[in-house]
Amino acid sequence: MNSLHRILLVLAGIMGACGVMLAAGSAHLADATRLAAASSMLLFHASAVLGAIALVGRGLLNRAIGTVSAIGFVIAASLFAGDLCLRQYAGHGLFPMAAPTGGTLLIVSWLVLALAAAWPRRT
Repeated sequence: MNSLHRILLVLAGIMGACGVMLAAGSAHLADATRLAAASSMLLFHASAVLGAIALVGRGLLNRAIGTVSAIGFVIAASLFAGDLCLRQYAGHGLFPMAAPTGGTLLIVSWLVLALAAAWPRRT
């Protein structure tokens, strides 16, 4: 396992922990639907990062393309969740269109993952 993959695994763990904390916050705060959505995005995509790195390690995904998809999951889910959390707690977002940009990047990352599965493995 290379150091980039190890970093991605650490980030997936942090995403998962943050997702659980946001789920708890959404359960205990009034009008916290943004936190529930942020929690879901982090938890789902933390698992996607773990899966992508595991599949790259098993040789079932093109290494470079699969790694790019995992990086995309981390950046996009963090962007999406970060924007929603700031809106909940600070009353403003990261920047205009941050959550939709993160959502679009998540879609692209899933398509990149599909490409990594379809692309021939480099020998």
